[in-house]
Amino acid sequence: MIIEYMPEGGEPQRLDAGRLRASEIQIIERTADGNWPDIKKALSAGDINAMRTVAYAIKRRSEPTLRLAAFDPWDDELRVLLDAREVRAYADAFIEKYSDEPDKLADAFDELRESAADPEACEQAIADVTAPKDPAPPEPAPEPVQLLEEIPASPSDG
Repeated sequence: MIIEYMPEGGEPQRLDAGRLRASEIQIIERTADGNWPDIKKALSAGDINAMRTVAYAIKRRSEPTLRLAAFDPWDDELRVLLDAREVRAYADAFIEKYSDEPDKLADAFDELRESAADPEACEQAIADVTAPKDPAPPEPAPEPVQLLEEIPASPSDG
């Protein structure tokens, strides 16, 4: 997951929550007063406390003296986006779930595009899952059988 932080009057920042150190997870758990699996679910749902706490832990990598009280973004300055791996997983799930319902599939792909951190990776994932599948390769033809008359009886007969 990617947390996009767009501070008012500042440059947007993308904070990668896809790979965290154990110490960062422990800080997040203590700060958010929860366990990591529940916080990840809340983060996926766009929970402001989860987004703020995880963004804070990631920002501390480059700003070690940052305090949570000093990192107090407005609610519209944080949002969660999907990384390329997550986008591909959703694209696979959508094609499986909605392959017989083209309108629902198109709606799901539109939502996926809005949630993707990398639009190009999203379009590639959609193209990959919607591409026609190659049919199974034809089975090789059996080797022709030699007739007994054509086989020499011994090397010297040949």
